[in-house]
Amino acid sequence: MAGGNAAYVEEIYEAYLDDPQSVSEEWRSIFDQLPKLNGVELEAKHSQIRDQFRDLAKLGPMGRVAKAVTAATGGDEKQVKVLQLINAYRFRGHQHANLDPLGLWKQERVRDLELSHHELSEADFDTVYKLGSFAIGQDSMALGELFKSLNRTYCGSIGAEYMHITNTEQKRWIQQRLESVQAKPEFDRETKVNILKGLVAADGMEKYLGSKFPGAKRFSLEGGDALIPMLKQLIGHAGTNGAKEVVIGMAHRGRLNVLVNVLGKNPSVLFDEFAGKHDESLGAGDVKYHAGYSSDFATPGGNVHLALAFNPSHLEIVNPVVMGSVRARLDRRGCKDGSSVVPVTIHGDSAIAGQGVVQETFNMSQTRGFKVGGTVRIVINNQVGFTTSKTEDTRSTQYCTDIAKMVQAPIFHVNSDDPEAVVFVTKLALDYRNTFKRDVVIDLVCYRRHGHNEADEPNATQPLMYQKIKKHPVPREIYADQLTAEGVVQGHDVDKMVGDYRAALDHGACVVEEWRPMTEHSVDWSAYLGHEWTVPYDGSLTVDKLRELGEKLCSYPDSVKLQSRVNKLYEDRKAMIAGEKPLDWGCAENLAYASVVEAGTRIRMTGQDSGRGTFFHRHAVLHNQKDASTYMPLEHISDSQGPIEIYDSVLSEEAAMAFEYGYSTAEPDCLNIWEAQFGDFANGAQVVIDQFLSSGEAKWGRLCGLTLLLPHGYEGQGPEHSSARLERFLQLCADHNWQVCVPSTPAQVFNMLRRQVVRPMRKPLIVMSPKSLLRHPMAVSSLEELAEGTFKNVIGEIDDINPANVKRVVMCSGKVYYDLLDQRRKAEQTDVVLIRIEQLYPFPHEELAEILKPYQHVKDWVWCQEEPQNQGAWYCSQHHFWQAIPDGAKLSYAGRSASASPAVGYLSVHNQQQKALLDDALSI
Repeated sequence: MAGGNAAYVEEIYEAYLDDPQSVSEEWRSIFDQLPKLNGVELEAKHSQIRDQFRDLAKLGPMGRVAKAVTAATGGDEKQVKVLQLINAYRFRGHQHANLDPLGLWKQERVRDLELSHHELSEADFDTVYKLGSFAIGQDSMALGELFKSLNRTYCGSIGAEYMHITNTEQKRWIQQRLESVQAKPEFDRETKVNILKGLVAADGMEKYLGSKFPGAKRFSLEGGDALIPMLKQLIGHAGTNGAKEVVIGMAHRGRLNVLVNVLGKNPSVLFDEFAGKHDESLGAGDVKYHAGYSSDFATPGGNVHLALAFNPSHLEIVNPVVMGSVRARLDRRGCKDGSSVVPVTIHGDSAIAGQGVVQETFNMSQTRGFKVGGTVRIVINNQVGFTTSKTEDTRSTQYCTDIAKMVQAPIFHVNSDDPEAVVFVTKLALDYRNTFKRDVVIDLVCYRRHGHNEADEPNATQPLMYQKIKKHPVPREIYADQLTAEGVVQGHDVDKMVGDYRAALDHGACVVEEWRPMTEHSVDWSAYLGHEWTVPYDGSLTVDKLRELGEKLCSYPDSVKLQSRVNKLYEDRKAMIAGEKPLDWGCAENLAYASVVEAGTRIRMTGQDSGRGTFFHRHAVLHNQKDASTYMPLEHISDSQGPIEIYDSVLSEEAAMAFEYGYSTAEPDCLNIWEAQFGDFANGAQVVIDQFLSSGEAKWGRLCGLTLLLPHGYEGQGPEHSSARLERFLQLCADHNWQVCVPSTPAQVFNMLRRQVVRPMRKPLIVMSPKSLLRHPMAVSSLEELAEGTFKNVIGEIDDINPANVKRVVMCSGKVYYDLLDQRRKAEQTDVVLIRIEQLYPFPHEELAEILKPYQHVKDWVWCQEEPQNQGAWYCSQHHFWQAIPDGAKLSYAGRSASASPAVGYLSVHNQQQKALLDDALSI
């Protein structure tokens, strides 16, 4: 039955169709078991169908298929055309949908949606046809009614894009939900009144701010008012379906409105922020439209905890942060399918199409390490980005949401001036997410009543659009008129709603009826607050405990066959644990992880090669050579151990690091690590480093214990694989915002990683991790050194050198130390000592001063580094070095000259430079 025998098999099958008895019993048995089509005993012969297709070659594609199907099945030709018409609306109805409230968005004519394209006409309107899978609740219908139904369903206020999905079950599910109610369900009076209240609140908030603080930036929601009833309905529906938390990420547009009208932030607090008042205990603070907030929200299914993530002006970067926070909350709840926590990300139309992190987050949405059960993605589609409105300037796709098709997410475009349609697709989208655990997109097509901000003048760049906006009634007025016409409310009811809301704002109290004080939903960070760097902690372990952990770390089932090099590595580790060999980096690092999980603490590590390690040193995840299955010894340390996850991540830095930042801000009791393949790859995540890691605590009071492992070291591999850009991290150091460490021994990395979770404080840890030191014969440690339990911020001279004979003190960090040590020993120098600074920030002044006491007579001090002079630690930490040396002493630099490139590309030049900087450092 191989593909190469297809022609032969087809000939036999043709004979079978002519006369089943003409083929052997074996072939007859196979063909008899083939599935029947619609109860037909024998299908048409393949040769006949091929001949019919050849005869129809001059017809267009749709006509060709129609005639072929008709000829093959003997069905009515027009019946086939009707089924094609239904399919055309499913595929392309969104292109004729009434989506733009302003009526400016003109789509091209779609001939597939015209009766004539399918050889049908109004003359056929009274003829009844079978509906196939059209899910309207009946088998047949007159063409005229069907045509109206198709237009109501697919060309009204909702434009549904879902036929790009390859999964038939998902498509059928969406069709059933849309077609059964013709995309316009009936809502009860209470729901309609609540929708109106949401619009009254959205409009009332903006008008109040506009009158009270004219000209102040607030990034108004006006034009997209439907977002407020949309979010409230989404949260209520989520709670009804069992969700316990909803985490929201959004940029500026409408954020203040959401804070007050959805999350229940006290309006008086917001007004104080507009007036320039602030709480001085909040550190540096941030502008009000970057602020986050948390509260509880009452739903029919119980209270739902709401969290609006803090977000800088890099609009889309909050998406992976939200997903990471959700993953942490799901893990804490033990929820595997995403049902208990719902992520909601709110995008701008230009941003979702224009910023690459959107693609990265879509790409990671179904991966093991980053999935969260699907994200509800809402686009506030103003149809303009800052001052750019032309489609050909903002994107190269028809819709701003086309990026979502890469993961086959359904996309529901909806006219924001039809709030009932908005609520309908919101519930539909959430149900899809909950059912299939996949992303879903709602494109809320609206407009921006003011400019990019309220001080902007939009008529200068969008004159026609803003002439139209000026005359366009606000969504509250449109929906109030509709409900008044329906008899749901009366004019005085609406006036009372508006007045009551204005009065509530004047009073300054919470305006959200569903708001509840927070209870047990948030994780408790109190144990990690108010500690200094010097807070005492006990990280020591006994050697016996380390051996016990090491034996478990080196154990795996006999059924797991290791690759030869990995097997040798594990045999060496067994010898290290037994005390027969000194410990290398990989063994000590894995021991640190074993000790952390054994104590019950969670570990989460991601990176592009984290399981194995880019440099073949970690091998925490073993790959069975027999069947490619995996085994992680760290999952089998004890019966009561903490969970551990180590994932080789998607090829992303920005979204992956942001995800881990989000995770770390939501889960303090975790050793959370993101590892770069090479340190300089962190360049791709610079937004995360600048806007979140370095400044998140100062701006927003957000604690975070994320560890970055950034391989760094000059081995002659060229400019792209040498530097983790240490200078950039040091430049951002202030306010004790994080730790920057350059560990040089296995014992140091063991105790550094343990310190990150044992010490009762949570700060980011930036590690210049090694490459060649992973297997350097001098970079080894003993079990006893690991057991000490303390990370040494400074390591003094290790050789027996008489301080009285010392003429020069060389300070350094990282790999260059071993090059200096080796050259000094070979030269038998006894007048130079080497001091390693393992933590460059916070700078260890007291520890360094203690180690330098014997050398106060020395006048010649040197800082030696491998990096060029304008990079590395020299410029950013020089003031610390000057403070450490005695009065009257001189400090000089030994290292590479300043360079625009991180390193040279030629090995021979690298070696020359390395020898020169060593000579410079050691030659007196």
